[in-house]
Amino acid sequence: MNRTIDTTAARNSPVAPDLPEEALADAFKSHERFLWGLCYRLTGSAADADDLVQETFVRVMERPPRDVLAPWRPWLVRVAINLGRDHLRRRKRRAYVGPWLPSPVETGEEESPPAHEPVLEGELSTEGRYDLLESVSYAFLLALEALTPQQRAVLLLRDVFDYSVRDTAEALDMTEPNVKTTHHRARRAMREYDRHRCVPTRALQERTRQVLARFVSALASQDVAAVEAMLSESVRAVSDGGGEYFAARVPLIGPPRVAKFHLKISSYRLATARLEMRMINGLPALVGEFGATPPGQPPRMVLRCDIDTQGRITHLHSVVASRKLSAVRF
Repeated sequence: MNRTIDTTAARNSPVAPDLPEEALADAFKSHERFLWGLCYRLTGSAADADDLVQETFVRVMERPPRDVLAPWRPWLVRVAINLGRDHLRRRKRRAYVGPWLPSPVETGEEESPPAHEPVLEGELSTEGRYDLLESVSYAFLLALEALTPQQRAVLLLRDVFDYSVRDTAEALDMTEPNVKTTHHRARRAMREYDRHRCVPTRALQERTRQVLARFVSALASQDVAAVEAMLSESVRAVSDGGGEYFAARVPLIGPPRVAKFHLKISSYRLATARLEMRMINGLPALVGEFGATPPGQPPRMVLRCDIDTQGRITHLHSVVASRKLSAVRF
């Protein structure tokens, strides 16, 4: 998915006299996509990634690098990732209404990462521990929430974008020993994820597509037994309304509670819904738009799931908050 960043704020900033205007234009064109992919993984929010990229280029206009003829990417990454760390720290201090989920982003049907993914040295892949598509999966982004902002930044640079210890230290203004220590702690915090890694292979995508289609069919027919049979014993359902719309304020756990919640909603919402299966964050998900909606009810949603090796649903994620859906076409 191609993200379009509003560059008006940057263009209207006071331009340093030694910064050629064409250099700024080239920087936007060459590095915007990479920076957006970095900021999205850092924050888990498409809207926040938009804001951070814009703010990065505002900083370029106000305080450009000393050597504007040198490669821009290291300097831009340093600005963007430090802005992102500050944003994460502020977010952790703020109360969020209900459970928090990452913003859905469309990743297309291609086997390799799509157009919104950052290009590294002319390639659409990395040699890091986690590849680009896995690193936008819900499982990965939610696992990152257990990390501190510093750990998250180090892990992304080292294990997704394949930065060296030295380059990571320069980007984050850290010493190399501190980078190594932080990286070790971040990997330790990711051990549970690593034991059950969610790599969006073609096989997993197809199994997920089939399970999600059967689940919606069972909801549409109000078949309680069929719905419950598709859920694992430890199934967990999370809804992110951001306080904007009615949504479950706490996670629902267990087949009876999860089935009851989704059957109730589908009994009066599916009839007016326009649903489409799309690839979201590496796996098939339902993108839904509803007809006339009463006050408090969301007009749009993304519903996605994770499945176990037996094809049962382990997680159901419903995202309805408007700001969270800025990167999804309706």
